[in-house]
Amino acid sequence: MLFDVIFSLVTFYFSYLLRFNFHIPTLFLEHFLELSAVLLLLKLLFFWRLGIYKVPWRFFSLKNIISLFRAHLYAYALFGFLFVVTYRESINIFPRSVIFIDFALSLCVLSLFRVAKRVYTENRIQKSDPTLIIGANADAELIARHLMGTDGSFYPVAMADDETQKIGAIIYGLKVYDIKKLDSLIKNEKINSVIITKQFEPKELDTLCENLSTMGVKTIKKAHFLKDHADIEDISIEDLLARKPKDLDKGTISGFVKDEIVLISGAGGSIGSEIARQCASYGAKRLILVDNGEYNLYKISDELAQYEIVSKLVDVCDYEAIKSVFEECKPTIVIHAAAYKHVPLAEENPYQCAKNNILGSKNTVDLSIEFNVKKFVLISTDKAVRPTNIMGATKRVCELYVLNIKKEHPDAPTEVAAVRFGNVIGSSGSVIPKFKEQIAKGGPITVTHPDIERYFMLISEACELVLQAGAIAHGGEIFILDMGERVKIVDLAHKMLELSGKLGEIDIEFCGLRPGEKLIEELLIDEKSADTPYPSIVVGKVTNYDINLLCSQINDILSSSDGVAEKLKIIVPEFKHNKIG
Repeated sequence: MLFDVIFSLVTFYFSYLLRFNFHIPTLFLEHFLELSAVLLLLKLLFFWRLGIYKVPWRFFSLKNIISLFRAHLYAYALFGFLFVVTYRESINIFPRSVIFIDFALSLCVLSLFRVAKRVYTENRIQKSDPTLIIGANADAELIARHLMGTDGSFYPVAMADDETQKIGAIIYGLKVYDIKKLDSLIKNEKINSVIITKQFEPKELDTLCENLSTMGVKTIKKAHFLKDHADIEDISIEDLLARKPKDLDKGTISGFVKDEIVLISGAGGSIGSEIARQCASYGAKRLILVDNGEYNLYKISDELAQYEIVSKLVDVCDYEAIKSVFEECKPTIVIHAAAYKHVPLAEENPYQCAKNNILGSKNTVDLSIEFNVKKFVLISTDKAVRPTNIMGATKRVCELYVLNIKKEHPDAPTEVAAVRFGNVIGSSGSVIPKFKEQIAKGGPITVTHPDIERYFMLISEACELVLQAGAIAHGGEIFILDMGERVKIVDLAHKMLELSGKLGEIDIEFCGLRPGEKLIEELLIDEKSADTPYPSIVVGKVTNYDINLLCSQINDILSSSDGVAEKLKIIVPEFKHNKIG
């Protein structure tokens, strides 16, 4: 306001000078002060009314220049009117053309002053942390606008893209460079940070991040604009491991789930809860959420409260309890995700693992057939392939039961199938949350073995493919999800340290394989037996097993807590128990 007062007085006097060719007659200066005071008060009044003084320097924009123009227009129009009314007896004491001259001068000077102040503020911030935005798109423009208007740690100086038509363009004052020339751009602009707004495939993103780190970039972020704010966050390991299947058929999934009553066992777990979310989003008529963990069931029930859900705090090993759920809710689709999955705990509690995994699956399959459920889908694991631990062996028994039970009920309408996949990123007990926790504590990161490898897939992607597999199931199949290439866990640890900026600061320690842990996981026991219409889903070779013999052997396992591992080996001869890790 002080600067507006000073500049307004200067422009008003300069308008007189221009009007009289820099020789102002004394007569016209007699009322200069009172006229300038009136005009100044009117200008300040309209500046205040139109919110000019509520705009910080660094946010002054074209929209605010328009407001400044309107304020001048109102102020000078009212000033002209008041002058005519007040001084109509002696109208020649004031040259009316000064109103028009000063209007133009004042608007230009006050606007340029604000623009100059903004430029100064932005240039001062620019010197602190020059930032490159990769991706010349709508989000990039909004992110640039946001960053230029804040005193944050990032200040954009350039953009880069791989689309030829965008290279050389100017977006919000930033030139767009060829992404192939990043090295010279980063050196010339002394760039410390990069914000990525463009969507890349995981492998492309991984390569880009590695190249940027090699070029000396210290901070790499991803960003997109949400309504009225910029969402800027770290590149996560999930971004680099995501599979993003290109043959995901949402129409097929919707046709499978829409208007169905879907029962999900283990609904409070990582996989079960995501299956529940997916089924809700694809239009399931009702969700029957079954879990024996109170808090987990409460969380997913509360999250999906806007949908039609029924929450059942039931143990799938309790036949009568789970049967009452089938009788009451009459599900048309059952997805069985309930299982004990933590390998070391299963090794310490073999009988409880066998009971929960095998009996729980058997009860749910049997009831699905008894109540004429349309489809039953078992969630299995890569640890069931040539298992080295109790958990994997129990899941293999579940697979054998699912694949052979229809022989006992050939006329039943229920289509029973299994879906097998590897580790899902971010699930409870997953290595990634553990590494994140260890990094947050300052390390070290503990890896069991330098050569250990695992498959990884995002939970959301795995669950959608599970539903897609269920949609194309005809019964008696075991579907295998394409998990891509195995990842070395030590490489995963290195990558997470690199993304967190802690590489070289935190050590990686090898602690040895845990009991039951397998060095390299597999997804197929033998070669696949068939393809499906979707490359991300193949059909594994089915192992035929006498269902009556299998039931007898299962009863033998459940009859006593002794010798669980040896009893499992009878059913699963490829089970090579790694007791000591």
